Amino acid sequence: MTVALKHRKSIRLKEYNYSMSGEYFITICTFDHECVFGEIVDNYMQLSPAGTILKQCWEGIPFHFSNVELDDYVIMPNHIHGILMLRERTVGAEYIQPLPQKTFQHVIPNSIPSIVHSFKADVTRSYRKKNYQDFFWQRNYYERIICNEKELNSIRDYIYPVR
Repeated sequence: MTVALKHRKSIRLKEYNYSMSGEYFITICTFDHECVFGEIVDNYMQLSPAGTILKQCWEGIPFHFSNVELDDYVIMPNHIHGILMLRERTVGAEYIQPLPQKTFQHVIPNSIPSIVHSFKADVTRSYRKKNYQDFFWQRNYYERIICNEKELNSIRDYIYPVR
């Protein structure tokens, strides 16, 4: 009996190079929007142990990817919004070495997909090391390529409406 595998349609732009310098607005959610990163109390986010791990891993991205600068970000109970700024590549450590190219996967080193993949894996690994109950990520993530300063400022205002 042959089972047909369901083809997962990519939500990335087909011809876009996600390792190009620029700004990217990223949203990464937990599976079924499970609230594991904390709770909002009196309009302030109170991080859980998982939220603290998430924060440490997010802030650690530039130490693992020397071409990344962090901009504004916010952790919510079931997701994180953040702005990643990719710059020209410099020498530095890497989270992962990309797998050899396969027909179902093509990981471009130092690209948004490889950074997000490594970040999600690091959070999960760090969380499990602490022997916390498992949680799972939503498949994929959302990204928006930021095209200009006006859009960048609009996204910053969305992340932090009151400055």
